[in-house]
Amino acid sequence: MRRTVHHPLIRPAALALAAALTLSGASLSAALSPAAVAATTSAGAVTAFRADGAGYAISAGTARARVSFTTDQVFRIELAPNGSFTDPTGSDIVLPQGAPPATSWRDAGDRYEISTSRLTLRVYKAALRFALYRADGSLVWSESKPLSWDGKATTQTLARGATEQFFGAGEQNGSFSYRGRTVQVGQDTNWNEGGHPNSVPFYLSSAGYGVFRNTYAPGTYAFTDPVSTTEQELRFDAYYFAGPSTKDVIGQYTSLTGKPFLPPIYGLEMGDSDCYLHNANRGERHTLDALKVADGYVQNDMPNGWMLVNDGYGCGYENLAQTAQGLQQRKMQLGLWTENGLSQLADQVRAGQRIAKLDVAWVGSGYKFALDGCKAAYQGIEANSDARGFTWAPESWSGAQRCGVQWSGDQSGSWDYIRWQIPTYAGATMSGMAYNSGDVDGIFGGSAKTYTRDLEWKSFLPAIMSMDGWAPSDKQPYRYGEPYTAINRKYLKLKESLLPYMYSYAAEATRTGVGAVRPLALEYPDDPVTATDAVKYEFLSGEDFLVAPVYADTSVRDGIYLPKGTWVDYWTGRTYQGPTTVNGYQAPLDTLPLFVKAGATVPMWPGVSSYLDRTASSPLTWDVYPQGRSSFSLYEDDGVTRQHRTGKYATQTATVDAPATGAGQVRIDVSASTGDFTGKQTARPYRFDVHSTTAPTQVALGGRALPRLATKAAFDAATEGWWYDPADRTGVVHVKTAALSTATAFQLVLDGASAVGGGSTPTDPGGPRVDSWASDLTWVGSTNGWGPAERDRSNGEQGAADGHPITLDGTVHPKGIGAHAASDIEFLTGGHCSSFTASVGIDDEISGYGDVTFSVQADGATLWTSPTLTSQSAPLAVDVPLGAAQRVHLVVSSVGTATGDHGDWGSARFHCS
Repeated sequence: MRRTVHHPLIRPAALALAAALTLSGASLSAALSPAAVAATTSAGAVTAFRADGAGYAISAGTARARVSFTTDQVFRIELAPNGSFTDPTGSDIVLPQGAPPATSWRDAGDRYEISTSRLTLRVYKAALRFALYRADGSLVWSESKPLSWDGKATTQTLARGATEQFFGAGEQNGSFSYRGRTVQVGQDTNWNEGGHPNSVPFYLSSAGYGVFRNTYAPGTYAFTDPVSTTEQELRFDAYYFAGPSTKDVIGQYTSLTGKPFLPPIYGLEMGDSDCYLHNANRGERHTLDALKVADGYVQNDMPNGWMLVNDGYGCGYENLAQTAQGLQQRKMQLGLWTENGLSQLADQVRAGQRIAKLDVAWVGSGYKFALDGCKAAYQGIEANSDARGFTWAPESWSGAQRCGVQWSGDQSGSWDYIRWQIPTYAGATMSGMAYNSGDVDGIFGGSAKTYTRDLEWKSFLPAIMSMDGWAPSDKQPYRYGEPYTAINRKYLKLKESLLPYMYSYAAEATRTGVGAVRPLALEYPDDPVTATDAVKYEFLSGEDFLVAPVYADTSVRDGIYLPKGTWVDYWTGRTYQGPTTVNGYQAPLDTLPLFVKAGATVPMWPGVSSYLDRTASSPLTWDVYPQGRSSFSLYEDDGVTRQHRTGKYATQTATVDAPATGAGQVRIDVSASTGDFTGKQTARPYRFDVHSTTAPTQVALGGRALPRLATKAAFDAATEGWWYDPADRTGVVHVKTAALSTATAFQLVLDGASAVGGGSTPTDPGGPRVDSWASDLTWVGSTNGWGPAERDRSNGEQGAADGHPITLDGTVHPKGIGAHAASDIEFLTGGHCSSFTASVGIDDEISGYGDVTFSVQADGATLWTSPTLTSQSAPLAVDVPLGAAQRVHLVVSSVGTATGDHGDWGSARFHCS
């Protein structure tokens, strides 16, 4: 809900509601005080043990415990200190489960052992204490002391492994990994760094287990040594999950509490929110004025999927059906904030509402608020339309992942806001929350720059929206003018084109519980770096995109960690071999540091501004980064209705077989599309963008050679064929087909194409075959300390070709490269260039300052480095043998501060045969 301290127009009823949201009998801070959680009593010796139907009953003095298995890897432990079991959550959170698995037990002397085919739970007798082992005898977890309680709280204490890491607990603002830290779980309406909106009483361990405390009570989880987890209630109720991987544990937890819902596809498009009736911040307006804002998106060619039209206290609405119809005509859907509860929801949905943002509509008490509201709004949309339920809510709880997007509340746009949100949303995925988001640039504060930077990275979250009407000026992505509008359009268009990729991950989340936005630790659990602060400000979007947002007012991003594998810069095609840390990444305002994993095969919709732009004859593009064998399974359905729940969907898989390194044959097998749904394409043309540093000798479709086209214009005009563009991100083979039946598999073969990042083979190495000026060659990659590196000019300002003639000690060099440290320019030489020559120094336009070194590097080795050169140094002649180098880097480094370090490569030339 909205924090009442932020807005001058808060009604007394809202203040009363905020007061009602505190814990009954005590504030959250008081409930979590050290005195409240100090243990006074522990479970004593086991006095009775017996099988009790599908479970096991245990007595320890006056305390009673029971154990029940849900699956062969999931079980529940309950303890009642006073001997009387209670279950405040009832059927709210845990879904009905199947028949329990077969179990057995034995008396092992000092303990009882309860076993399934996969696990053994030890129940120690001397003092009731639990420990979990796998069937192979390996330890999963063990209590270091018995369960304990006082009059207000119960605590479990577990031994901590030497390298054990901990994740989960829902949204923990500013964090994703908790070893050595203490986190709070419960509603606090603190939506800034350190707060915990949308927290969840579930955590998981790198040791291969997870724990869900089945409760509405707030908790404190200390991942210290030992681990101590406390809930503010006089009962203990926890489910335990064990699996071979973190993904398995998340899947088991969401099988218990609900898999994430599958949003309508417009829910993965940009959303917009404001009050259009009686808005004191903007003057008197009417609900239909929302259509003028919708027109602004259309006129500015800005994708937008939906609009909330009453987001503000006391706002209300009018002409609802007419507004919904107008938005639909503009390819958008209508959403409403639940300011006045849910009593009118049925009529609103029948009038066209398709999105519900929750606030004061919550019903119930304590932490049931968000969960009850989420379920009621979700079900209300589905009960009164053929649409899918789609809600947004703050302060939710376990189970809310099955009905809505978790929204992190009212925040103010700033660089710091960007910074701490990055780990927040990635970390929440570890709690089975597939859709986490915050308003683009917050609802207060912000600026043109912070809006643009925030939108860049949030375009790689599944669900995003912009909030207007609370800041001094509106925050639609076109409000700030150029260059911001163009940059925002670029990323919204990219988000739109990636809808088939993101929608496929959304469908995966409904099966596995694992959302698309992931901390690196989820995909690379064996890399110890991925659970540390070294990767705190980056994340994976799906398995294929690594996003490293810029979260400061700078054009350089340092500390980008790339895990094992080959990673391709999305914008330049430059490759990196992980594990490695990239510093000095050049990221001017229009550039989000974005990397694609080699082997990626990414489905895309080219050129759309709305999913409704798709027609029966629209093409599907596969963006292919070949390396070894890889595949991607595309998921499709009608995108809007609930027919997919009855099997109305289709899948199609693209499998790529390519060389591990170098050039060879790249084969792309596209399967038939299996399944059916309303509106499915029976035939469609395909596009392939295959990244390769070498031009193929032939491209064949189903054994038939496709024509090679000489120019982009010829390619664009053709129905089918291929064109190789060596200047496109170090080389891309563009292929198009005529319409092909989706019921039939086909194969595309590229002979002589190359793997990304693997260098080139001696038979077809690429690179120049004659002596060539460095400024005339394609640059595989280019980073520069100020603006772009310049061809045949000195380093200029932020634009291209805005430098001056390269001049060293009075000599003008018509050819060469003007750089500014730190600079790194990469060339593909392919083993054909015997040497590199140049005259280097600091340009004459810099007088009296600047200190740099120049170096020539090849295939990971430094071949030559200059002494430190200043603006007073004479130019230095360079003549470096290259041997059989495949790739060469020309590097200029600062000595001391990077001021005036204009390093010129005058007359830079590769000598090749």
